[in-house]
Amino acid sequence: MLRQVAQGVWVHESEFCQSNAVVVLGRDGVLLIDAGIHGDEMACLANDLSDVGQAVVAGFSTHPHWDHLLWHASLGGAPRYGTALCATTARDRLAGGIDPVRAGIPEDVPLELLGNITGLPEATARIPWDGPVVRILEHQAHSPGHAALLIEDHRVLVAGDMLSDVLIPMLDMNGTVDPVEDYLAALRLLESVAGGVDLVVPGHGSVGGSDQVRARIDQDRAYVLALRNGQAPADPRVGPSAKPGWEWVSDVHEGQLQRLAQRSHG
Repeated sequence: MLRQVAQGVWVHESEFCQSNAVVVLGRDGVLLIDAGIHGDEMACLANDLSDVGQAVVAGFSTHPHWDHLLWHASLGGAPRYGTALCATTARDRLAGGIDPVRAGIPEDVPLELLGNITGLPEATARIPWDGPVVRILEHQAHSPGHAALLIEDHRVLVAGDMLSDVLIPMLDMNGTVDPVEDYLAALRLLESVAGGVDLVVPGHGSVGGSDQVRARIDQDRAYVLALRNGQAPADPRVGPSAKPGWEWVSDVHEGQLQRLAQRSHG
């Protein structure tokens, strides 16, 4: 079910990893950011929009991981966008097909329209649609062509897979020279707009109010610095304090420590 979080902005939370689809009201329809996961959830979202007389006029994928590239036929054939690097990366990764079991994709996830996104020209500053200004804040943390979106008039930051209250920063360890610095640079970019943000919506986890925007930036920065130094982070998302059901995040942390250690000795 859609939940309004700000004027003209709604969130639909999936049962899968608290994934958040974001709906932004425009003049002639809505922008749908990271459409969702399960087929029945996306069909429900389409029905909710239809019930209030709205149709999807544009889509956007924040980054090229499968859970942010999905779509459902009931959402219609609106153009779906991503950054140029996001679209190129998605196309390259999907060129040989995808093994749902190996990728950890649940059985009821529709893959027919996976990754059918159009890359916007490089350095595009705004999503091209007839609605509120949505700024594209592209960076190279987490994945190639990752983008956060700033809905300026409504003071909402859609953070993609950053600034989560349940997930630690997950660095892109493939194809980047310095994944730690890439992540720190991305946090500086988000920090530069934090003064104009009252609400943050992460790709996974809980929506955060104005008191959470800078707090989550600071928490993520502290984690990344601890990771760089090979230290155990004082982070409630890791270890016994992790939210029930999210204990696997500690395994991700250990994996990142090992990968960084290998890179430093390799």
